[in-house]
Amino acid sequence: MSAAAEAGLRRILAVVDLLIDAVDEDTLVPALLPLLLGAVPGDSIIWSPRAGSADRPLTLPAGLVTPDIREAFARESAADSLVTHTTLGPGTAMRRSTLQTRSAFHALAAYADVYRPLGAEQQLAMSFPAGYAAGVPRKVCVAISRSGSDFSDDDVAAAALLRTRLSHVLNRLAPPTPAPSPVTRRESAVLTLLARGLTNQQIAHRLAISPRTVDKHLEHAYAKLQVGGRVEAANAWLTRGPTALRLAP
Repeated sequence: MSAAAEAGLRRILAVVDLLIDAVDEDTLVPALLPLLLGAVPGDSIIWSPRAGSADRPLTLPAGLVTPDIREAFARESAADSLVTHTTLGPGTAMRRSTLQTRSAFHALAAYADVYRPLGAEQQLAMSFPAGYAAGVPRKVCVAISRSGSDFSDDDVAAAALLRTRLSHVLNRLAPPTPAPSPVTRRESAVLTLLARGLTNQQIAHRLAISPRTVDKHLEHAYAKLQVGGRVEAANAWLTRGPTALRLAP
């Protein structure tokens, strides 16, 4: 192995080591960006937490993307084939030069308003599943830019290798919100009577159980309905009801 190849492998392994030890995304990403920029050498890197959204990206150097550039990107990026590849396409590690000629790139409105101010004459971008945000599946986009020579095949291979590992770690750090436990038949009966306006004493009498048992059923049902009290629980049950909520067999 050549000295250059060994150095590249060490840079990749440094990223992998960081990913293995990652415990949360907020501390991971700031430490990750300079290592990624070393593993796939470039002048700058942009990490968009939700590909295709208006969320503010993280960049190295910091503050690279100004509000004007963000506005221009939102306005003009739909015509950019590399953006389409990362937001709507497979998101595999891709050089811009693989998708379009230099003249076609320079003809884009986004070139004058976004890429030229960033010094992004050459770009390598990728996206990948990255767990969930607010219960919705999320996809992160990473774009590395250079002002000089194009990215090599080795750069693309390194990015592809890291893409798989990045996706795996972020899926681990941002799992989906667990589905609530099913409402039991007895909790359903208690909620139905609660929604009819009965007191705990009346519910206990109707179901031939103690008021303390009614309290316990309601306590468990509140957690499953994600509500904080009787009125919210009654409204939730009337709105969604047992037909819309999963019941335990």
